[in-house]
Amino acid sequence: MGKHRFSLDYMERISVFDIFKIGIGPSSSHTMGPWRAAQRFTREIDVEQVGAVLVELYGSLAKTGKGHGTDLAVLLGLNGDDPVTIPVEAVSENIQKIESTKTIMLAGKKHLEFDPDVDIVFQYDQTLDYHANGMTFRAFYLDGTGVSQTYYSVGGGFVVKEGEENKFSDTVLPCPIDRGADLRKWCNEQGKSISEIVMQNELCWRSEEKVIEDLNAIWEVMKQCIYKGCHTDGILPGGLNVERRAAAINRKLLSNKPYRDINDWIRQISRGTLPFHGILKWVSCFALAVNEENAAFSRVVTAPTNGAAGVIPAVLMYHVCFSENFMEGDIAKFLLTAGEFGSLFKKGATISAAMGGCQAEIGVSSAMAAGALTECLGGTYEQAIMAAEIAMEHHLGLTCDPIGGLVQVPCIERNTMGAIKAITASQIALESDPSKAKVSLDAVIKTMKETAEDMSHKYKETADGGLAVNIPVNVVEC
Repeated sequence: MGKHRFSLDYMERISVFDIFKIGIGPSSSHTMGPWRAAQRFTREIDVEQVGAVLVELYGSLAKTGKGHGTDLAVLLGLNGDDPVTIPVEAVSENIQKIESTKTIMLAGKKHLEFDPDVDIVFQYDQTLDYHANGMTFRAFYLDGTGVSQTYYSVGGGFVVKEGEENKFSDTVLPCPIDRGADLRKWCNEQGKSISEIVMQNELCWRSEEKVIEDLNAIWEVMKQCIYKGCHTDGILPGGLNVERRAAAINRKLLSNKPYRDINDWIRQISRGTLPFHGILKWVSCFALAVNEENAAFSRVVTAPTNGAAGVIPAVLMYHVCFSENFMEGDIAKFLLTAGEFGSLFKKGATISAAMGGCQAEIGVSSAMAAGALTECLGGTYEQAIMAAEIAMEHHLGLTCDPIGGLVQVPCIERNTMGAIKAITASQIALESDPSKAKVSLDAVIKTMKETAEDMSHKYKETADGGLAVNIPVNVVEC
């Protein structure tokens, strides 16, 4: 095996909309990333001259690729389908068509013979040097020549092409932020909240009106995902026979209260005063709903990954339903703040479970949600930063050991834990004096990076250790 490398990536300029991406489950690094890599490859070749295509998957992409649907994502990407716009029902339909006809519509332009069982190769015993999630695409032209490109899915749906590992954006931001200390400096100097500082930076890419519009669109997908998950029963695909639970919990908690649509549903949940355990059940229900949808190859928002997609929607829905001071403007405030914390972890450590274990996914999403909720509840920027630090501090060392290589056990329940920890971290920070904190956000990010580097590869999304080897199962391929 090669030695993995991931750097601090300072000077990388990341928009909130790079952290939050609409797509299809079940994995941002193993589904979304390979999908985007396949799309990019088709844009970089002469499609009309292609006679054949071969794809090789390495490292974690090979070892847990079947369970994560990596091969299926590659098929759809080569086929010209887009994860943002493809109808959810077309995902399985298009895959079945490709598998039955042994052909793809390369880039949506050219019929090409393609047998997934032959033309997608799983290199189980090989890992590329730069990142555990490596893949190589080869196009063979009709004239006997060809082209080969290697890409790395580095977490959260981000894709890096070989040779561009150290390429950074030349965007000049008014408030560049690479560390927690930078964020603190800008808030202090300008007397603004975290979301206000982040909004200034976002204006380099789009207007304020467009930022708000697009953030609301992100929330709409999250909200619809929660609602759909809370109203869908059945067994999740993949062979583990995991039964969906969110819908049953939803019915029990609402006790036959009537509602016509999602807005009525939210009003019913929000009415009256619930005991602590009632609110706790709803937060868990929200998170379960999202990640059951994610496991079912449905539409979710990468936040910052698909495996951790349920934490932020659950905590934001908690705020919408149960916070007395919730205002519509809090949606943008929450997502702007959460996105910045996610960016800090990506720059300073990793958001890839294949590189850092689940601390890089659930841990980061919990930190993002904790800081964002604190800001929306009226906390200072110092308290929001403290909340993010607390949440991550208590996820350090969390392993990624998916049973059967599927994003189901323990992943789905783990989102409920991340959501509850985020709310707890926020409450602690709101009652604390950050000037007396012993651990800084930058220190915990540095510690997370070092922990990731020391962690055995068995616990980095390979299904070679932990629950993945101690729970005997017979998994049927997705």
